[in-house]
Amino acid sequence: PSPMARGKAKEGDGNWKKFIWNSEKKEFLGRTGGSWFKILLFYLIFYGCLAGIFIGTIQVMLLTISEYEPKYQDRVAPPGNLNNRPMPDCTEVSFSISDPKTYEEYVEGLNRFLKNYDNSQQTDEMIFDDCPGKQTPGYEKKVCRFRREWLENCSGILDSSYGYKDGKPCVVVKLNRILGFKPKAIFPVIQTSSKEDVDKIGTVEYYGLGGYAGFPLQYYPYYGKLLQPKYLQPLMAVQFTNLTYDTEVRVECKVYGENIHYSDKDRFQGRFEVKFDIKSS
Repeated sequence: PSPMARGKAKEGDGNWKKFIWNSEKKEFLGRTGGSWFKILLFYLIFYGCLAGIFIGTIQVMLLTISEYEPKYQDRVAPPGNLNNRPMPDCTEVSFSISDPKTYEEYVEGLNRFLKNYDNSQQTDEMIFDDCPGKQTPGYEKKVCRFRREWLENCSGILDSSYGYKDGKPCVVVKLNRILGFKPKAIFPVIQTSSKEDVDKIGTVEYYGLGGYAGFPLQYYPYYGKLLQPKYLQPLMAVQFTNLTYDTEVRVECKVYGENIHYSDKDRFQGRFEVKFDIKSS
């Protein structure tokens, strides 16, 4: 390269190095030490204020929130969803009386669900109470015992197959937990989903506390997982003792109560449907 080109290249390298560190003016990247201190201090204070505003906003919000119940729960309107076992979200029960393997999953599902209702799981007197009647302030936040044997033929104690081996299946019914919900009276009713199935249902037996076909009021209200981590929802069992075999039978279970109101927009609120298909051989 020519001497002129070498001079320009050297000058360019010098300018770049001088920008990083100017020894004459004591500047690093075009700023003196005092300038760097001021700008870093500014951003430290600026972002510190932003963090303080954010933390303060969160703290104010937390002061308005209860740790025991949600501030808003309008998406869950009483009575909430009515669920059934033997299987969660079970909408079809199909099996053959002569083949135990076809109803094995239903029996196992009921066993798993009812395990928490065994007497051995409800022995702690500090947590559980017999709750002889409607809850009073003295019983607040204690968990009312629910005895599995109250479900009688559908308890799995008298009949380990829950009636499935005889073609008389049991379905255990429960309401979803809703904080603070205080029903005045609440009971499920089994009915057909269509007029064609009216004569196919046959006799229906209901089992619950004291033979009561409903959900006892002393189990309400529910105070939440923090105050009642061992809460047991009251159950009701339904046994279909004379369903028509070798044909599909659709049934609907819907809960009724004095302070229960339904919305036509939610077809699952307070109800569920099950299709039975029991094969005689």
